[in-house]
Amino acid sequence: MNTTTLIFLVLVLLWISIRLYLNHRQLVHVRNHRNAVPKPFDETISLAEHKKAADYTNAKGRMSNLSLILEVLLLLLWTSAGGLQWLSSLAISFSHHYIVHGLFLVTGLLLISSVIQLPLTLWNTFNIEKKFGFNNTDLKTFIIDRIKGLILFAAIGLPILSLIFWLLQQAGDLWWIYCWLAWTGFGLLLGWAYPTFIAPLFNKFSELEDRELLEKINTLLSENGFNSSGVFVMDGSKRSSHGNAYFTGFGKSKRIVFFDTLLESLSHEQIIAVLAHELGHFKRKHIVKGIIVNAVITLIGFYLVDQFIHSQLPATLGVTDTSQITLLILFVLVSPILSFYLQPIFSWWSRKNEFEADEFAKQKSSATDLVSALLQMYKDNASSLTPDPLYSRIYYSHPPAHERIAALQQV
Repeated sequence: MNTTTLIFLVLVLLWISIRLYLNHRQLVHVRNHRNAVPKPFDETISLAEHKKAADYTNAKGRMSNLSLILEVLLLLLWTSAGGLQWLSSLAISFSHHYIVHGLFLVTGLLLISSVIQLPLTLWNTFNIEKKFGFNNTDLKTFIIDRIKGLILFAAIGLPILSLIFWLLQQAGDLWWIYCWLAWTGFGLLLGWAYPTFIAPLFNKFSELEDRELLEKINTLLSENGFNSSGVFVMDGSKRSSHGNAYFTGFGKSKRIVFFDTLLESLSHEQIIAVLAHELGHFKRKHIVKGIIVNAVITLIGFYLVDQFIHSQLPATLGVTDTSQITLLILFVLVSPILSFYLQPIFSWWSRKNEFEADEFAKQKSSATDLVSALLQMYKDNASSLTPDPLYSRIYYSHPPAHERIAALQQV
């Protein structure tokens, strides 16, 4: 074993150890606070509801531990154990065409990984989610969703991958810039097409029929200069009783989507407050800023791939195939080890945006209504009110409940 391989294995061990440690902290902290509702919430959330949230969080946490271990085993399988090299050799025996070889390699890797991870996915859906009353998915819907996903991958994923592989081969030393432009353009196109053409393949979207609520929504949007292609209700209850609301799309394709489960649990005033929060993300330019940051990160990523391809690292990670496509895939496999350490920064930025959106909602609707809506959503989704502080700082994209509500209640 050479020095670089040893360093890689040490980095993998450190990566999984930190993540398991954080999970352990979360499990212990939530369990230790299970038997008492924290003071800010003890008048609105019952002890039974609090215990359910704690038990749900811990069940998901134990599942996360198994997923982490499997993730590391898969990484080692594809790298140090020679899995990617084996699959690359198999792909070459299937076809020597550069792009076909790459598509075979990606498809094989995704299918094999998905099959290995399938038992955990099934257990999470049909055991944990069902046990806590959230799962409404039957096996038929589960299978159909997977088939639709494969068809979409073939129809959308393979063409863009073909373009990336072609540019990798044909665009010379600046291939990474051309690939970045293609990938960014594809992402914007997908963002435009998703609400109209892709999302309806999985869920039914119908226009909001509650005329009184629709009038209140249109008044809020009009007052803030926001134009959308409509307000829609999604049959989220088809798969889960979790509730949510979101804006999606670009330009004239922008639309507002409410889960039917959310509309059933919130009052009109609470829904308007939640919508004002989502509107705050647009008014504070969070969407645009996110697109720009993602574009910059993707550009840096493609540049690092270029440096990785021309280094001696691939040979130390169990891959002797010098094909640029194989090395690109190898980089994608190992990149989470380093990107994990950026997670706290992204989480902090996301929480900052959530605070800003809450402040906007506080100005345009009612802080009291938003607080009551959040409390109802915490109850409906069995969200923990007592996360471990370090765990939440690293992973949480939204502020913990006590921080968020305290900020909303400030005068």
